Amino acid sequence: MTKAIKLLTALPPSQRERLMSLAREVSFPEDARIFEAGGTADRFWVIRSGAVSLDQRVTSIQRVTVASLGAGDLLGWSWLFPPYQWDFGAEAFSPVRAYEFEAAAVLRLCEEDPALGMSLVRHVAEILAHRLELTRGRLMEQYGQHGRSAL
Repeated sequence: MTKAIKLLTALPPSQRERLMSLAREVSFPEDARIFEAGGTADRFWVIRSGAVSLDQRVTSIQRVTVASLGAGDLLGWSWLFPPYQWDFGAEAFSPVRAYEFEAAAVLRLCEEDPALGMSLVRHVAEILAHRLELTRGRLMEQYGQHGRSAL
């Protein structure tokens, strides 16, 4: 299994400084909806404190939590990929403090500094790979045993 990485600590100090020059401190109260699946993905966050749940709507009234994120975790990757819409919804599970980054400004910085851009994309890809492995493991635990008995 891949190792969990934290975006800001994974970047070399000079790249982290350049990225952090674009950060804005924000906070979300407990139970606040941060974004909805299908909405415009024009920013991302690095959580400083608190917890965020990522969810997927399975019916018009039911949501299923697919991941829980905490301090140091990246929240949002859809800003990197067309059609730039959120794949999941996100809700503050507790009061949350985070660094917020506007996607357009980060993408401009990546064009100006291709080494930073490559590093950022590589680390986001590592984070996604790790989360995919965790999700796969959870699905296997949840449905692996039941799926076999149903055959």
